[in-house]
Amino acid sequence: MLTVTRVVHASVLLDFGGARILTDPWFSETRFYRHGEPRAIANAADLPELAGIVISHGHYDHCDLDNLVEYPDKAVPFAVVPGLAKKVRAAGFTNVVELAPWQSTRLGPVEVIAAPASHGVPEVTFVLRADGHTAYFGADTLRIDELDEIAGRFPDLDLALLPVNGLRIRPAFNHKVVMDAEEAADLTRVLHPRIAVPIHYAFSSGPLGDRIITKGDRRGADLFRDAAADRVPDTAVHILPTGQPLTL
Repeated sequence: MLTVTRVVHASVLLDFGGARILTDPWFSETRFYRHGEPRAIANAADLPELAGIVISHGHYDHCDLDNLVEYPDKAVPFAVVPGLAKKVRAAGFTNVVELAPWQSTRLGPVEVIAAPASHGVPEVTFVLRADGHTAYFGADTLRIDELDEIAGRFPDLDLALLPVNGLRIRPAFNHKVVMDAEEAADLTRVLHPRIAVPIHYAFSSGPLGDRIITKGDRRGADLFRDAAADRVPDTAVHILPTGQPLTL
C-alpha cells in the first residue's frame, strides 16, 4: 500500500506500508518565501516517525534545515543531492548519503534512486520503491529530455509528483526555473503513471516579491489537470489539499 499526503509546496509524506519518507522539507516562512496554502504539519517536531528524508537541492523552500533540526531522531537516514551532505550533517543529522543521477540507496525498506533534474543549482529528483509500489518525485525541476529515461527504467510507475507553476525569476529577464503545467502534462504522457499529483504551485514571494522577484502561475494544478486529461487520459490526476491522504 502507498499513501501520499502533501505537507506543503513540494514537501510530501510518502507512506509505503508504514515506512514513511518525507520529501523536501519546508515548514517555516520568511518575507519572500510564503507557502501560499496551509501546511499539514506545523513544525518538524510534529512529524511522524520517518524511515527517511530525501532532499532534491539546497534552496530554503526545499531544505529547511533550521526547522528540521526540531525532528528528534538525528539518525534518520537522508538521501540528498551531491554537495549537500555536509550542510545536513552540520544540522546534527548523522546518516546522510549523496546520490547523483541513477545512483541508489535504501532508506529503511524503501529503495531510493536519484534521477536527473535542472533548476539552475545542483539538483536531483527521486524514484522511490517499496511495498510493491513505485513513485517519482519531481521536486521543482525544469522539463528536460533526460527525464524521459525514467520511463524506460521504471515503466510501471504508480505515482508521479510533478511541479507545475512554471516559476520564473523576474530580475533574470523572467528566466524559467521550474516546469509549467503543460510541460508537466507532457512529462506525464512520457512517464505514464497510474496517478499524477501536482505539487509546487501555491508558493508566493509575498505581495512585494511577486511583483519584483518571482513570477509563477498559482493556477498550475488546475491547468495541469486539464492538460493531462488531453495528453494522457488514462492517468488519474488528483489535486490534493494539504493534509488530505490519498491511498493507492
